[in-house]
Amino acid sequence: MSPLFDLTGRTAVVTGSTKGIGKAIARALAQHGASVVVSSRDAGRVEAAQRELTDEGLTAHGLTCNVGRKEELERLIEESRRTLGHIDIVVGNAAINPHFGSFTDIPDHTFAKIMATNVQSNLWLAQLVADEMRERKDGAIIYVSSIGGQIGSDMIGAYCISKAADFQLVRNLAVELGLHNIRVNAITPGLVRTDFARALWEDEASAAARIARTPLRRLGEPEDIAGIAVYLASDAGRWTTGQSFVIDGGTSIAP
Repeated sequence: MSPLFDLTGRTAVVTGSTKGIGKAIARALAQHGASVVVSSRDAGRVEAAQRELTDEGLTAHGLTCNVGRKEELERLIEESRRTLGHIDIVVGNAAINPHFGSFTDIPDHTFAKIMATNVQSNLWLAQLVADEMRERKDGAIIYVSSIGGQIGSDMIGAYCISKAADFQLVRNLAVELGLHNIRVNAITPGLVRTDFARALWEDEASAAARIARTPLRRLGEPEDIAGIAVYLASDAGRWTTGQSFVIDGGTSIAP
């Protein structure tokens, strides 16, 4: 393995990593040598994901966490640190989207929940690992955003706002933490075939239209997002910070 992508001896905590993009990222980090913590709200899925990765010969631990609750996120980081000894990489992938439909109809409590889970939790995550990374003068913080944060939507407006906030969160943290060699970046996927995005790709006509205007002529798979995470977490990305990497098969540049 090229030393540029070798994560041997490094540790990673990945939120929302028991399925879909999060699990693909956790697997890829572990395949490149990292010890990983997989996490989600569902204890059964956490156990299954951990077992799946360890059965593949990878080093994986599992912890439950609802990232929208600060005390649970604090416990996730504390227990991960006790288990792994230190945290080199964090990936904020967990997100929710409980509202489909007009943005003008969204209830206040639903909007607040989306912003708390998708944005506030990412800030908490950075705050919880920043001191350790400052002391070590090294660290990688990665957020999984969405191309929804770059466009308007008449169906998932609040989700898009939360994902746009990731971009500015990355820029702010990159400026503040760069002095300490902490890199902060976002991954911006297009439409990926996950359970989370099922409502957007399950309709065959809608999926076909999306594929037709995608230069690579297919939807994404979770594994398509994993490679950029390895790059950002490894020495290959050691001079990369404050950026948002669009991985969408070319959809966003198509006419």
